[in-house]
Amino acid sequence: MKLKLSTYIVATFGAAFGLASCSASGDFPGLEYAPQMYHSVAYEPLTQITDEDEGSWLSSREDGKGEFYNSNPNNPHGMNMREPAPNTVPRNNRGLLPYRKSVADLEGAAGVENPIELNDEVMSQGQQLYIQYCATCHGSQGEGDGKAGEVIGGVANLKGGAYIDLPEGHIFHVITHGKGRMGAHASQISIERRWKIVHYVKQEIQKQ
Repeated sequence: MKLKLSTYIVATFGAAFGLASCSASGDFPGLEYAPQMYHSVAYEPLTQITDEDEGSWLSSREDGKGEFYNSNPNNPHGMNMREPAPNTVPRNNRGLLPYRKSVADLEGAAGVENPIELNDEVMSQGQQLYIQYCATCHGSQGEGDGKAGEVIGGVANLKGGAYIDLPEGHIFHVITHGKGRMGAHASQISIERRWKIVHYVKQEIQKQ
């Protein structure tokens, strides 16, 4: 009975001591029983500190290295971010390829096909986007007679002359990078929306 009572007292005292040591107040931050849970070794993709002693004065790492050392020994040259495989290109959330800088000229852009499948919904969205971004200058029917176009002057009539035969990639390029009096719209209109405008221009504005 005495042994059980002593064990109970010791266990109670140990638990009370453990709970009391977890408290923090004033200049005392408390004790950390699993420092790696609080100060995990992070691999920063845009920085690389190769000096294993950097931050040793602060370190609580179990591997004995400095707190600021962050090179990844599992990658070539200790890099934190590995280079992508050759010929790898990013895609957006719909799996579409981006508009590459390698075709950022009108001649190269002419061969780029519209990646957005044409349907009634796309046409409706393209019409709304055209009205929002293009009609002010090019006019609601694309004849270059928008209110702002009258002030600026020299706005393209999308129904006239050589504009009828322009490839979709060419129109997308001009929307993206601008041409002549027209400024670039890449920062205002997403890639997907630009292609929808192209569909509307080719299928509705320039319909025969």
